[in-house]
Amino acid sequence: MNAGRPITEEDFQAYVDHALDERRRAEVDEYLSTHPDAARRVAAYAAQREALRAALAPIAEEPVPHRLNLARLVEARQHRQARSWLSTPGAAVGAGPWRNIAAAVALVLVGGAGGWSMHGIAAGKASLNPETMLTQEAMDNYRVYAADAVRPVEMHAGEQEQLLRWVSQRLDRKVAVPDLSASGYRFMGGRLVATAHGPGAMFFYDDSSGNRIAMLVRPMKQDGDAPMTEHQKDDVGGVTWCNRGMGYSLVADASAQALHPLADEARRQLRTKI
Repeated sequence: MNAGRPITEEDFQAYVDHALDERRRAEVDEYLSTHPDAARRVAAYAAQREALRAALAPIAEEPVPHRLNLARLVEARQHRQARSWLSTPGAAVGAGPWRNIAAAVALVLVGGAGGWSMHGIAAGKASLNPETMLTQEAMDNYRVYAADAVRPVEMHAGEQEQLLRWVSQRLDRKVAVPDLSASGYRFMGGRLVATAHGPGAMFFYDDSSGNRIAMLVRPMKQDGDAPMTEHQKDDVGGVTWCNRGMGYSLVADASAQALHPLADEARRQLRTKI
């Protein structure tokens, strides 16, 4: 590896976006092979990228409205400017049409295309269900960290007080963890994770057979509550809800229906702790 060019966060982002040249990508691959924490972080970035691409795909596939068609806008602009140019005394012969085309293109770039981009952003925000996005973030992070036999959490159960203080500070909201031991699940610890909506806290539990469940917690844009909803994607199920502006998603390699009693107990406890 080139010692003069350290691997940076920008390299990780470009790696996920497939924007590195072949040589630099090989250098990042080599770095990730010897730095498991960085590899897990990059895997989480990639999972979030794919989740966003899947959620926004219907908007990207929408046809551009006829009123924003480039050829139509250029033609309309050219006709208007041509009339104005012909009525201007001393106008240079031959200069008008090219100037009109350039002006029309500028109009498209600044007005039409910009407006369509804003339409896509607005439509995307309107079409995404906040609870579904939270569930997808929980499932993506679960797939990355639950399979890690060595270090699924950053701080262990014995450091629960420090863990809750840390994540509460990062999320700028009070965070608590439910006790699921009566249901057969031991608290393992937790970690900060990245989401498309900022940092989140993910808490892990396991049972006597080593089966793991996780709960992702992060603030939601809305301040109210949302009822429990069940979600399933391949083998991973999830139950998601909101309470006082905080979003919770309990996920595991199980059916959402099987997780629902655990989610009910977690919600009951959290309502009394926060």
